[in-house]
Amino acid sequence: MKHIELFSGIGGFRKAMDLISKDLSFPIETVAYSEIDKNAIKTYCSNFNTKDELYMGDIVDFVKSEEKMHSLPTTDIITGGFPCQTFSMMGGQKGFNEYRGQMFFRIMDVINEVHPPYILLENVKNIINHDKGNTIRTIKEELEGAGYYVKIDIFNSNNFGLPQKRNRVVIFGRKKEFGPFEMSNELVQKAFTEINSKKASISLYNSTIDILDKDVESKYYLSEKIKPTILSDGSANFRSNSDIDLFVARPLTATMHKMHRACQDNYFSKIFIESNGTERPSEKLSKGELAKLDIRKITPKEAFLLQGFPNDFATKAQIDGVSNGALYKQAGNAVSVNTVYAILYYLITRKIIIQHGENN
Repeated sequence: MKHIELFSGIGGFRKAMDLISKDLSFPIETVAYSEIDKNAIKTYCSNFNTKDELYMGDIVDFVKSEEKMHSLPTTDIITGGFPCQTFSMMGGQKGFNEYRGQMFFRIMDVINEVHPPYILLENVKNIINHDKGNTIRTIKEELEGAGYYVKIDIFNSNNFGLPQKRNRVVIFGRKKEFGPFEMSNELVQKAFTEINSKKASISLYNSTIDILDKDVESKYYLSEKIKPTILSDGSANFRSNSDIDLFVARPLTATMHKMHRACQDNYFSKIFIESNGTERPSEKLSKGELAKLDIRKITPKEAFLLQGFPNDFATKAQIDGVSNGALYKQAGNAVSVNTVYAILYYLITRKIIIQHGENN
């Protein structure tokens, strides 16, 4: 099976496919990818062998070229986590009226060129409600008009062995010629219980304690000056619940390197980590008392682990010169590997995705 990864980022879809290929003996080969962020490309190439693959670069420029479009290889599945900021509740929500919001239609350009049997896309949860439901309706209609049966549901990474509350919309399409099918979060979760954790190539964690390192560099610990701000529950105009030492992390954000309050980003006390979670100071101490403790942010490696990437994924990128700030951004923007793995496991084992063509 041949795979094109659009808006590849650091390769979350690809990593899940590599792992599922190994575990189910179901060969999937990535033949092309598109991405414009230089640091993301560096991380991608640090972790995958892209030597004989088509690098598409900026998808906007690529689809404008008839010659480039005709150079696309035969493809069985197209994946993509297209830009989400314009649909997110944290953004301006301009949707299709903003440049980034139009990237879905560039995916459609590629789909209409190569007509793959399958399509797997991901975006923020809010895209379901964006523009009173018109955005997701348009996406569904576009895919159906191109000849696909489409299923859309919300998946939480925490249900698939990752201690992070990360709800994302997943859109799966299959060519109508192969017939209708069923796919939902409930069905995927049920299938996921079949996975033998000892034989699966993905990492499965029960809580953040399974991921957090006991010994990290001092630079990850908060300064005395910033701790009161990080722990603050807000001001008169903004109130929040700034809690630390969570067993299930808050959703990673692309801007976590800016160190928002603990109502948005993830922070952990040294006591919580060293006690393996048996002691949670925030349950007993005031914010002022907490500010006297050693508290740190997560490391890039831990951020990548929370997204289901291997232990050495961030390290390889660091060796190739990718900064911590860029790595935090990449982790926050990434698709969760385990979530994609779980969906692929369901689709393959239920014969919704099958190998096509005598050369695959």
